[in-house]
Amino acid sequence: MKAVLFDRYKTMPSLQEVDKPRPGPGEVLLKVAGAGACHSDIAVFREFDESFGPAQLKPSFVLGHESSGWAEELGEGVEGITLGDAFLVYGPMGCGRCRACSRGQDTYCENAATMPYLAAGLGRDGGMAEYLTVPVRNLVPLGDADPVAAAPLSDAGLTPYHAIKKSLPALAGGGKTALVIGLGGLGQIAVQILTALTGATVIATDMKEDAMARAAANGAVVLPGGPDQADAIRAVTGGKGVDAVFDFVGAGPTIALAMGVVALRGRVTVVGIANGTFEWNFYTVPYEVELTSTYWGTIEELHEVVDLYRAGQITPDVTVYSLDDAIDAYRALEAGELSGRAVVAPHGRV
Repeated sequence: MKAVLFDRYKTMPSLQEVDKPRPGPGEVLLKVAGAGACHSDIAVFREFDESFGPAQLKPSFVLGHESSGWAEELGEGVEGITLGDAFLVYGPMGCGRCRACSRGQDTYCENAATMPYLAAGLGRDGGMAEYLTVPVRNLVPLGDADPVAAAPLSDAGLTPYHAIKKSLPALAGGGKTALVIGLGGLGQIAVQILTALTGATVIATDMKEDAMARAAANGAVVLPGGPDQADAIRAVTGGKGVDAVFDFVGAGPTIALAMGVVALRGRVTVVGIANGTFEWNFYTVPYEVELTSTYWGTIEELHEVVDLYRAGQITPDVTVYSLDDAIDAYRALEAGELSGRAVVAPHGRV
């Protein structure tokens, strides 16, 4: 079968012919419906090398940690799965026996250092292929919802959902405000999730006009970047600052913006991984502000994300590529030419 393989550091992945996988005990073979292209993949093949990056992400493996597909074949011992049904894949794969994994929080597996991989598409073969195998535990039913458009939800939906859900206490009550910094794939879905889960006024900011237009269409108050950006954000809040800020960039300037507009006792969550830093000072940060990070989410939360998707409360904006054009999708993503999320559909849009 065809697959997009990460096989060398500092090098663009390549489309290659590889063996079609077979499901082992407790696994399901999926005919891939969609696989999202993510900036984390770019970090894998552009930034990591033998001396930098998780040990589990050494080449080679098939990329694609945002995946969906139709059940094609069941491994030994698998029951309760109907062939042909569509599923979203929960990518993280921990040991399955520690306390974190027992909560469905494989992202924080206590034995991660001894695991041979981190997730489907991150050390273990992922969904940028015609077929992939996953443990049955990692399948979330999609029902009759479009599995191609759903594929990015396994990360671009789950990651903001987890961050927002952790911040809900800061947004409880009337008159609350939330700020989304960075309106790429995750930021756009974050605007929709905030609207679905809270009554807060959602403010969104980005440098791209088309990205801000899409956020505005989903109900956000949009503000462009620039020297007056912080003042404009504070003006929307009546001067008190933002109750919950979500930074989907994570660069030094965006973290500084977040900390500069957050309200007293507010919360700032850095979701983006641009490796920014922030220098804290007791006298320059509002009292009792929380500055935290987050990573992916739980499988239970992915079920909840799918509920929102099936109810029409969140709709990923996707550009669909064929598997033959998957490398072009990564090039466009790396060049900043994409709006929304690139999804590779190996078998076409059914």
